[in-house]
Amino acid sequence: MAHKAIALLIILAAALGLRFVNLTSWPIFADESIYIRWSQVMRAEPSLRFLPLSDGKQPLYMWATIPFLKIFSDPLLAGRVFSALAGLGTIAGIAAASFILFKSPRQTLTATAVAAVLPYMVFFNRLALADSLLAMFLIWTFVFSLLSFIHHRLDLAMFAGFSLGFAWLTKSPAIFAFVLLPLNILFIPKLTARNLLISIFYFLTSVAIATGMYNILRLGPEFHMISIRNADYVFTLSEVLSHPLDPLIPHLKDSWSFYLYLATPVGVALLLWALLGEGLHHWRQRFVLAAWFLGPIFIQSAMAKQFTARYLLFTVPFAILLIAHAVEHIGQKTQKHILTVAVASLLILFSLWIDYQIVFKPENAPLPRIERSGYLEEWTAGYGLYDVSQQLRQIAKSGPVVVGSEGFFGTPFSALQAYLNDVPNVRIIGVGVWIDSVNERLTSALADNQVFLVVNSTRFHVSEPEKIGLKLINSYQKAIRPDSTREYLLFFKVEKL
Repeated sequence: MAHKAIALLIILAAALGLRFVNLTSWPIFADESIYIRWSQVMRAEPSLRFLPLSDGKQPLYMWATIPFLKIFSDPLLAGRVFSALAGLGTIAGIAAASFILFKSPRQTLTATAVAAVLPYMVFFNRLALADSLLAMFLIWTFVFSLLSFIHHRLDLAMFAGFSLGFAWLTKSPAIFAFVLLPLNILFIPKLTARNLLISIFYFLTSVAIATGMYNILRLGPEFHMISIRNADYVFTLSEVLSHPLDPLIPHLKDSWSFYLYLATPVGVALLLWALLGEGLHHWRQRFVLAAWFLGPIFIQSAMAKQFTARYLLFTVPFAILLIAHAVEHIGQKTQKHILTVAVASLLILFSLWIDYQIVFKPENAPLPRIERSGYLEEWTAGYGLYDVSQQLRQIAKSGPVVVGSEGFFGTPFSALQAYLNDVPNVRIIGVGVWIDSVNERLTSALADNQVFLVVNSTRFHVSEPEKIGLKLINSYQKAIRPDSTREYLLFFKVEKL
């Protein structure tokens, strides 16, 4: 028993270290800057608490980030700390689900260890995005609903409803739970008509609570924008039927790539073993977990117009439960579960090697192409923006400052707003995404302000900036692309000609 307690402490230390150490090593990402900026505005102006609805986003993640903005002066750190805490909550949910499903302390320990170090979890738990919170609420929705079916307890069904409601207030993919939760009927201890009716009642109770919570959003004036913006991200059913294999096949290839990189080749091999290599062993548990893991992947692959690894993060807890079961099942073939230790150690060591790159050497981290491009190479990667904001903070001490930013949201616009939120005499204005001259709003501000321009190099189309009154203060290189080119963030001072 003592060695299990020691192992649990080591796992907890690893989970904490991998999620909280060097938390700002990655540059601010475009969506992070938008979410954090919304949280700041909502904190400052209570009448705008439903601001994310204007872009069709549910606001729970931004609401919950507000208290952290009061604790941490760095807004990016505040958002990422909250996501890291949600990651710890997800690990706890995975441990609970593993023990309830398989009743094996050793397998539960394995699932907890894999959840603590798997790069898929570590990477996204370190970013200020809503997906970690969604994953946490969905695994706990599964746990509470499962317990309510097994023990016939209304209070647990209510907890499942609350958790599902919070998930739905976080992101729209929570609706997958409405289809998948009824599979817990397979775990009813004695399948009689009475027990079936009771379980259906508990499921409907959970649904009613979640639906009631979600309808709180109708208090916001732009509730309708959720369905409008969702349509921008998914194809309609008729469109899917008209081209059933596109984008299904390309997105399934992407999904394979996401898991191969972020769950490691060892993890993928164990997933295949859990799905295909165990016959009827624990078939109910494996079937339900496979439905939660594969169902959303196939549906999103068929319907999604845009597809990235974080859209599948909420499937990862169920993949981890399958991985841990495969490790346990393989180990049963050897004395003292030597093979369990060997396979688990191989997966954990492989994961820790990738985690080290993620935490300390972001540009060396092995990522799927689309993820590396978005987080490290393109305009969405906010290299240099913190340094620029610190320079502007110092400059603003001597008088008012106007900063022209490429674009009107994301990086660099929202990021600069977030970093300089507490500096009242700095004003950020958007000047478009094709910069071939100095915007009139900037030149007209020269009379009473120090004026600057922040733009990504691919959006800057001026061969001789000095001739139009732009003096380069600094440039910040981003990660190198596969073709050996780089994007740069350019920081100019605007001067009178």
